Amino acid sequence: MKFVIPEVVSTHFHLHEGDKVADFGAGSGFFMKVLSQAVGPEGRVYACEIQKNLVTKIGDLAHTQGLHNIDTLWCDLEANNGSKLPSDELDAGILVNTLFQIEDRPAALREIGRTIRSGGKLLVVDWTDTVPGLGPTPDHLITADDCTALLESHGFVLDHDFPAGEHHYGLAFRKI
Repeated sequence: MKFVIPEVVSTHFHLHEGDKVADFGAGSGFFMKVLSQAVGPEGRVYACEIQKNLVTKIGDLAHTQGLHNIDTLWCDLEANNGSKLPSDELDAGILVNTLFQIEDRPAALREIGRTIRSGGKLLVVDWTDTVPGLGPTPDHLITADDCTALLESHGFVLDHDFPAGEHHYGLAFRKI
């Protein structure tokens, strides 16, 4: 089985030196190193995570790997200003295997949208199907069409899709 490979999937993010990007739902920091390299020493990567133990783990990992452009943030995306990021701060945000886990999606998308500048990107990678023991249960699965409708109702427009692995879709949105 082919799952999301950060080094491959991130090539479709089209990040640039100096960009400010947030990994919303950073988990254990799976995308941290490739994002750090993509934005370079002048850029910033905000690893946003709701589980405090993972925020600590990501911070330790960034320090160990010498990734000095990573900021770890304990965030609750479902709360107003819950990301602690300034408005219009980001050039890009990523949501990888996270959207299906969010209970109050409209609130989270309002918060994410608040942090991304006009014309900025939101890159979504999520499951196309259920895999026993991994990913969402069938009742939590969000199809690419449902994801598109949800984001387009919250100030984003679909720019293009991209390959994200055998069991995932990748969608690139622009903030209006």
